[in-house]
Amino acid sequence: MLDKPSELLERDREWQALAQFAVNPALGASLGLVYGRRRQGKTFMLELLSLAANGFMFTASQLYGPENLRALSEAYRAYTGTEDPVRFADWREAIDALLRLGERGDGPTLVVLDEFPYLLDDEPALPSLIQAALSPMSRAMRQSRTRLILCGSAMTTMRKLLIGTAPLRGRAVLEMNLATLDYRATSQLWGLDGDPDAAFRVHALVGGTPAYLGMSAGPLAEDGIDGWVERGLLNPLSAMFREGNVLLYEQPELVDETLYFSVLNAIAGGACRRSEIAGRLARPDGSLSHALAVLEEVRLIERVEDALVAKRPVYRIAEPVIRFHQLVIRPREAAIAGLGGDRVWPTVRDTVDAKIYGPHFEQLCREWTLVYAADASRGGFVNQVRSATIACREHRQGHEIDVVALSENSYEPTVVRAIGEAKATGRQVGTAELERLAHLRELLPGTKVAAPVRLLLFSRNGFTAELRRQADARTDVELIDIGRLYGGG
Repeated sequence: MLDKPSELLERDREWQALAQFAVNPALGASLGLVYGRRRQGKTFMLELLSLAANGFMFTASQLYGPENLRALSEAYRAYTGTEDPVRFADWREAIDALLRLGERGDGPTLVVLDEFPYLLDDEPALPSLIQAALSPMSRAMRQSRTRLILCGSAMTTMRKLLIGTAPLRGRAVLEMNLATLDYRATSQLWGLDGDPDAAFRVHALVGGTPAYLGMSAGPLAEDGIDGWVERGLLNPLSAMFREGNVLLYEQPELVDETLYFSVLNAIAGGACRRSEIAGRLARPDGSLSHALAVLEEVRLIERVEDALVAKRPVYRIAEPVIRFHQLVIRPREAAIAGLGGDRVWPTVRDTVDAKIYGPHFEQLCREWTLVYAADASRGGFVNQVRSATIACREHRQGHEIDVVALSENSYEPTVVRAIGEAKATGRQVGTAELERLAHLRELLPGTKVAAPVRLLLFSRNGFTAELRRQADARTDVELIDIGRLYGGG
């Protein structure tokens, strides 16, 4: 097994999967796909893998005509060490040559083609050529140990290589969609393990994209979070200032940018259901189906079903940089350019607290409940955690439940294990929140409830002494502060 280089922070599971693929000694060439949005560290990780495995890596460019083929020929010549010039006549010859690299010696040879979608621009038949080269009775499958990885940032293009009637469907043994880091891994990357509230604010504003550490002038200096925001995120000269726009334009699938920006702005502003988004945009409900599907496909938004009522989904912004840009930068771009981020930032605190920190804290609480909480804390086995809206006759309105922990098994009734309330406000959570949560528990559908449903109270700023006394005296209540959210189960 190849040891993970010290330069690669986090990504332990991803490295292990790639290393196992690269060093697999079995006879027969094999194919893997790695994709994800830009700035997630795909190329960096594959470069480290190629160095560790003494493999061949070629990164394509947006070049016209046969220029990439010429560049690949020269890279191949340099890798093999031959003094004779190499000029592949076409891509079929190039693929055959790359797969024959795995015939040298007794061990596997890693071959990485990075930015693979650029190669498709020149040769759309490339997947078919690879399919033919990897057919069951081909030379590559009988004599080679090449481990071929195709990598790219055009997510829809990369996914389509393996679905439906695509030539490479069924050929790949590895498919890795490199996502952003989760909130705990982001805290470690930024060196904020000792300050969970700072870690929370950073993740709420820029998310878990590894490259943002350098792009936003991190790590945080003596001026703290506010100074970091002013000199990094709200500085027109910073690369982060326009990142919310750049992310959208980088997706080739998005052809009507105005519509997509409008949809993102509506969701960031609190329009969570498709009918609400359509109302904000003054468009028919059905006209947004394609736009929402594409934004979900490229992971800029997420579609989440209600935990208690089927077919009542809500949409949320999945990329915090998009949310920050839509809510803070876009409406005040001229003011930020004229006055400076240090003068604008104090004026948007209410917006940030209500529409960024609040929803983000709720999402982290759901993630903690699903990934990090012990079964004892959440009332048993849980494999789904979502939010819900539940009707209340007493108050004649629907109540939102931030956290609903479910146990869903095929052919069995769904069981509610726990419900939770998440508060990111500046005050401590008290007994009123516990009473509200207990009331919501009484409203749960009886056929879906396993008694006793546990009550989880999450707080960014702690709990009152009275609430702690009551929780200590009960067995169905769990209090989770931000320190435990970042450091405990």
